[in-house]
Amino acid sequence: MDKEILYIFFEGKATPEQESSIRDWMEASEYNSKEFFRERKLFDATILLGHQDEVKTIVKKSFSTKIQLRELLKVAAVIAITLSVTLFTQYKKESKDLMAMNTVTVPAGQRVNLILPDGTNIWLNACTTIKYPAVFAKDKRRIILDGEAYFDVVHDKNKPFIVNTKKYSIEVLGTKFNVEAYSKKDVFETSLMEGSVKIFMNDNANKSIMLSPNTRVYLKDNKLVLAQIEDFDVYRWKEGLICFQNLDFNEIMDRLEKYFDINIVINNKNVEGNLFTGKFRQSDGIDYALRVLQKDISFNYMRDESNEVIYIN
Repeated sequence: MDKEILYIFFEGKATPEQESSIRDWMEASEYNSKEFFRERKLFDATILLGHQDEVKTIVKKSFSTKIQLRELLKVAAVIAITLSVTLFTQYKKESKDLMAMNTVTVPAGQRVNLILPDGTNIWLNACTTIKYPAVFAKDKRRIILDGEAYFDVVHDKNKPFIVNTKKYSIEVLGTKFNVEAYSKKDVFETSLMEGSVKIFMNDNANKSIMLSPNTRVYLKDNKLVLAQIEDFDVYRWKEGLICFQNLDFNEIMDRLEKYFDINIVINNKNVEGNLFTGKFRQSDGIDYALRVLQKDISFNYMRDESNEVIYIN
């Protein structure tokens, strides 16, 4: 198979004829399918690292050498982006389509921009894991999310885009929306910017909620609550910003816990109930954020590095 055609396919720009040709080639032999997975793994690494142009040159020469892959992954370590790609093959009885799932995990304090095979643009927030197929099925585009992501979904009326989280799923055709669904925190919230989305329970698809633009739905007391979006700055996390407006100190600590994957124990009750407005850059780190807050309210903090805990005293 021509490597440049594979590259076009991974970018989501292949014609229907090229897609059909690639599927036939994959299913022709085990060697072909393994080669496809190797190319997809390297392509995903280059997307996260922002080296697509450089790799296009590599593709024309020898796209899948182990040495080149090791060098690219070294670059990943330098810029502090963790990429974990797990590939496996599934054969469904009702279909002979070959499916491969890629897993991308974003470390604490980082964010990643990812382009899916259909051209859908996704921003992944800190401590987020996403699983998506190397090749979408013919009738739907399904991904699995644990964490927070902002989606700009390419419209396709024949292939709905489905986001599966721990408890709920979101179905769209083409739209812009934000999903927060960290399984560790047992939270779920979907906020819609453009288009429309349908939210339903994984174990009962008949019970669903439709969102219109500028509305959100969030989980409270095991029930979904519908509300208007009041602060769009919250979604600027994809720019690397942690923004808050008239937010309680405890809620700010919850956000810092989420973004930096650390536990925060509040022993100083005097800080509770105080409201803050401001923004931090994730790249500045949690210590910088706490020092800024100390200018407005009196508290000390101590870090227990071994247990990954911060105590607010």
